[in-house]
Amino acid sequence: MSGSSWMTIPSWCPRYIQPQNPTENLTSVSEFFLLGLSDDPELQPLLCILFLSTYLVTVLGNLLIIQAVTSDPHLHTPMYFFLSTLSLADIGFISTTVPKMIVNILTHSRVISCEGCLTQMSIFILFGGMDCTLLTAMAYDRFVAICHPLHYMAIMNPHLCGFLVLVSFLVSLLESQVHNLIVLQLTCFKDVEISNFFCDPSLLLDLSCSDMVTNNIVMYFVGTIFGFLPLSGIFFSYYKILSSILRIPSTGGKYKAFSTCGSHLAVVCLFYGTSLGVYLISAISQPPRKDVTASVVYTVVTPMLNPFIYSLRNRDIKRAMWKLLSKILSS
Repeated sequence: MSGSSWMTIPSWCPRYIQPQNPTENLTSVSEFFLLGLSDDPELQPLLCILFLSTYLVTVLGNLLIIQAVTSDPHLHTPMYFFLSTLSLADIGFISTTVPKMIVNILTHSRVISCEGCLTQMSIFILFGGMDCTLLTAMAYDRFVAICHPLHYMAIMNPHLCGFLVLVSFLVSLLESQVHNLIVLQLTCFKDVEISNFFCDPSLLLDLSCSDMVTNNIVMYFVGTIFGFLPLSGIFFSYYKILSSILRIPSTGGKYKAFSTCGSHLAVVCLFYGTSLGVYLISAISQPPRKDVTASVVYTVVTPMLNPFIYSLRNRDIKRAMWKLLSKILSS
């Protein structure tokens, strides 16, 4: 991944730290230090087991959803197509950060090269951006299904679904490259310690010697374009959905209509509530170590909970998963 054509890593490293004493020589920077979640040595084995278990559950759960949607013809619909794509993005999202953290714990090392840091940051933003845009596409899908049910299959045709996924990837790739270009402009760093367990782009900018006013403006602008615009699309879709549901005369009809959106709405609140909070707060000031917990929620917990949220609340998914598990066990 680090040698791909869309990342020009070698020209960026090494950079330099601005010395505290003006008489000191500038020190070459070839690596950063990830402070992780805890400095307590006794907690490291527990953290390793916990995050390894979480990672395996996340990957297996999302793979199971992908396989269930693929193998069951009844699930070959736009809603489940977006769900399986979201599961694939979640696997990539959590695989960007957790394996590196587990390796660091096992090797008793918190070092990451500047090339590795930029690579991790780029892939993290790519899959995180895909999560945001796919959740927006899923909200639009629910809007069409509830507000225009008679034209649902005509509007949400395979060409439009494929186009929305392609746009999701391209927009996320653009966001990743915008962050890359910003970081590549940095000439020096005040510190090499990143107060998180991965190369968070906002924290990396906080270490810069550059003018923080400019950094904050850039952070808010990028956050608005790639964060609040998709969220605005979700809010608009649910405004229309709620308006349509309230016009349904029967209570049972209202519950049935809104129940199809419950899982998606839970994931949106969990993901956006934590990720945007951490992103914007870190643009103002360096967060304390305890705030790393919020990063764990949207980078680790949310991808793990997605399969459970969607499978436990969806009878079609549960039926397809049980059928798949039965086939696997009987073979």
